Parts: sequence; structure tokens; C-alpha cells
Amino acid sequence: MSVISTSEVTSLLSPINAFLHCETPQSWIDEAQKEENLRVILTDHLICELKAAQSAMYLLRRYVADEETSKVLLGWLKPYEDFTYRHEGDWQSLNTKHLSKNVFNTEGLDPFKKDMLDKMVMLIKEELHHFYQVLEIMHELGFEYKSVTSSRYANGLLRHVRTYEPEKLVDKLICGAYIEARSCERFAKLAPYVSEDLGKFYVSLLRSEARHFEDYLTLAGQIAKTDISERVAHFGKVEAELITSPDGDLKFHSGLPSKNAV
Repeated sequence: MSVISTSEVTSLLSPINAFLHCETPQSWIDEAQKEENLRVILTDHLICELKAAQSAMYLLRRYVADEETSKVLLGWLKPYEDFTYRHEGDWQSLNTKHLSKNVFNTEGLDPFKKDMLDKMVMLIKEELHHFYQVLEIMHELGFEYKSVTSSRYANGLLRHVRTYEPEKLVDKLICGAYIEARSCERFAKLAPYVSEDLGKFYVSLLRSEARHFEDYLTLAGQIAKTDISERVAHFGKVEAELITSPDGDLKFHSGLPSKNAV
């Protein structure tokens, strides 16, 4: 993997840090870097990569794909879900899976749907490549894959999504932006505290994932009928509360470790 300079890291993180309403608390970093917690952090990171791909896939199935293509997409993602949720299949075979825009019928798609297709297909490819890379790291470290429970984070954001369109889509896209931005911020926060190889991997993720939050925001702005700044600010406050409030379940996106809460 290529080395990213300090100046490039700073440049990539600058818009992310400006977008987020708070930094990751040092107490989370202190807990997450501990050797006894590394398996859970890596496993949760792994599952988060899959969930990011699933969320993007849902958007394509819901708003872009026809019924036939939707079935193809579900079948394509199934081996990843079988391995992660049902412990079926060989993880090494997942490296052979490649999604192509060719499965979509793009005739008659409006500009917004074409833009969503381009952005989400690229995002899915990148997230699942990173999913496989985390599996490789876990294998090298001797960590057998075992399921972990979900953190409160994503549901805590999605609880605020409106139930009617297009506002529902706008809110989901904004949530996606915050999830992606926080992931990148945590990659950078953890990198100096873990092994050199794992730190380099986390920093390398910034190069491809740093733009994801902006892709989501761009799509949200395109589909909204009104200015989205108020909704962006609302979800920013919700996200910051999830990150800085006491949380007894240490995960990749968890909040303030409860034993450190004041």
C-alpha cells in the first residue's frame, strides 16, 4: 500500500473535521488501542464496511434499479452477507466478486439517478475491497471472525430520518455523510496508536474514503427541494451527542466509554 504524507493526511482531514461537530474523545482512543479490544474494533470495522456497502446498495435498489436488476444486486451481495451474518462460505473467495455498472439499465435515467449510480457503485466497490482487506489483517493477526453486536450509532442517527419522500432520502444521505466522515476521522485518530502496518492501512483508507461524505452531501443537495443546511446541522448535533455521551459498548463508532464519563 502506498504511503500518504502528513500534509496529504491533513489536507484530506480538513473538510472532514470542519464537517463534524466534535472530535473523537481521547478516552475512546485509549480504550480502542488496547490489545484486548483490537479484535472487537477490527470486527466491528469489518461489519461497518459491509453495512456501508449495503446502505449504498439499498439506495441503488430503491431509487435506480428495476426489479430484475435489484435481484441481481441482492444475489451479488449475498456471499458477503452469508459470511458475515451466517458464517457460511470461504472469506478468501470474496476477493473474486466485482460489481459492474453494466448490470443496470441506464436508458432514460435522469441526471440525479445517473450521478447516484456512479457514486454508489464506486463506493460499494471500495467498501467491499476494504472489507476484504480487514479480513486479511485479522487473518494475519490470528483473529478468527466472530460476530459482534451492533453499536447504537447508526440507529441513533436513522431514528431522526423523516418518513416521507423526498425528505426521507435527503435525511438518509445526510446520515451516510456523517457515518463516512466519522469513519475517516477515526481511522486517522487510531493510526498513531496501533501497529505500524495497521496504522498505515488506516491512513491509506483516507485516500479513497475521504470523499464519500461529500458524495452523499452532493446527492442530498441535488434531490432536496429546499436548502439542506438546517438538516445537516441537526444531524451534526445528533451525531456529536452519540460520540460524546456515555456508551458502555466499545465499538468502532461508539461514544464516550462509560467508565470514563464524568
